[in-house]
Amino acid sequence: MFRDISVIKIGGKVISRNLDNFIDSLVRNYRRYGKIILVHGGGDIITSLSRKLGVETKFVTSPQGIRSRYTSKDELEVYIMGMAYINSDIVSRLSSRGMLALGLSGAHGRILLGLRKKRIVIVDERGRRRVVDGGYTGRIMSCDAYTMLRLLDIFDVLVISPLILDPYENTLLNIDADEVASSVSLCIEPNRLIYFTDTPGIYMDGSRLRYIKVSELDPGKLGVGMNRKILSISRALNRGILEYVYICDGLVNDPLNMMDLADRCTRISR
Repeated sequence: MFRDISVIKIGGKVISRNLDNFIDSLVRNYRRYGKIILVHGGGDIITSLSRKLGVETKFVTSPQGIRSRYTSKDELEVYIMGMAYINSDIVSRLSSRGMLALGLSGAHGRILLGLRKKRIVIVDERGRRRVVDGGYTGRIMSCDAYTMLRLLDIFDVLVISPLILDPYENTLLNIDADEVASSVSLCIEPNRLIYFTDTPGIYMDGSRLRYIKVSELDPGKLGVGMNRKILSISRALNRGILEYVYICDGLVNDPLNMMDLADRCTRISR
């Protein structure tokens, strides 16, 4: 059952370089999108904050070529602080423009529960596979659609930061924002799922794709950040919840203007 809800994910570069325009566009086009669940990233801001606080930032690469932040205990504390700031900043901008917005992490109300990854496999600088401690990253195990839908009866926009709760180890965990957007879509069953990033869609072999089936995408030909998005999008499409998912340019003046989405997006279908 599709609901008049849009799940929208915005990446860190959109936040750091075009947030005012994005918020203005969301307010201007709000009625076309129904209620909105806005999932945000913010990796660049977290990296900058870590540097200021003297916390070393480490990244690891999986055997599938996916690069991700390695979250130590110190990095988790920075991540929590940084995501709380980004979340509150977005909520305040929406509220100042007359929107009823509520900021949450996945841990609030236990809307997203998960498990800490005890071990992860990485590829080291010599190209060898190694098994290391998983740190404080996790995988989503459950999503509470009932609570989110009740909140959307009251608020126009739910702003969700990518933190989840591991109830067994009683800790917060860093979770990729693309995965959060995909998981929320699977349990909410919205009308649409859109990822706003710093490029006008997907490029393969130097050409921008306007339309493509998810089965036709070759992750090996995509950029470092795009291959992770494709994995999360595949989950949403392969479960049959959505017919299309969009990856769009979030750096233009009016990102959510539906009239010209095709000119700055890639539409990915089953």
